[in-house]
Amino acid sequence: MEKLSFYDVKSKKKFESSEYKVQEKGGRFFAVVKSPVGTHECWRVLGKDQAAKLKG
Repeated sequence: MEKLSFYDVKSKKKFESSEYKVQEKGGRFFAVVKSPVGTHECWRVLGKDQAAKLKG
């Protein structure tokens, strides 16, 4: 999978990961990954084209 950059709001740090899943919520697409420093998840908004590319 392609590496994406994420921002962890709780720890206020950026990180990169290729271990994410693509989810749809409310008609929008997100890349979701577990935080490297906690048990919470970090979500990144994806465009429709980018989500289709990453899913397929």
